Amino acid sequence: MSLDFSKLFTTLQTRFGDAILSTSEFRSQQVLRVKRESILAVMTFLRDDASAKFEMLTDVTCVDGLRLPTDMQKEFTERFAVVYQLTSISQNARLRVKAYVSEDPCEIDSVSGVWDSANWGEREAYDLFGVVFKGHPDLKRILMPDNYEGHPLRKDYPLKGRGERDNFPKFNYAQAQGF
Repeated sequence: MSLDFSKLFTTLQTRFGDAILSTSEFRSQQVLRVKRESILAVMTFLRDDASAKFEMLTDVTCVDGLRLPTDMQKEFTERFAVVYQLTSISQNARLRVKAYVSEDPCEIDSVSGVWDSANWGEREAYDLFGVVFKGHPDLKRILMPDNYEGHPLRKDYPLKGRGERDNFPKFNYAQAQGF
């Protein structure tokens, strides 16, 4: 069984109105753009509704729209895009959902209550981009040290860092092995 995306998008537009910003197809993958205020309701619908049945969230990531080429910037309504990859196993379909988040406040509702698999992806986006996922059960750094200042995947973060490497303790393998 194959998912009829045009019918699904019409249903979403009818149900959620102006919360659906746009739909498109890119390299044979369907893309749905949603207002961040409605992300929780739209994602719950996509999981629960019989016409969608996206049982699995396979990825959560973020894109910083700062300094993108002009032709790519037209898609961005805010600085950041939180990107969700959904899979419907029963309907053999994939859907990319994008929600745009401003720099201040840089926050969006967590979908970890809809899919448990969102937990680590949201923590990673928080750690590396600074997006706060409201309602997340354990939002804390996952890759960077707890006392690390800044978010290294933001486009305005200096390429060589802010001197962090100078403050990291030096590790000497030979010394640690007792050579």
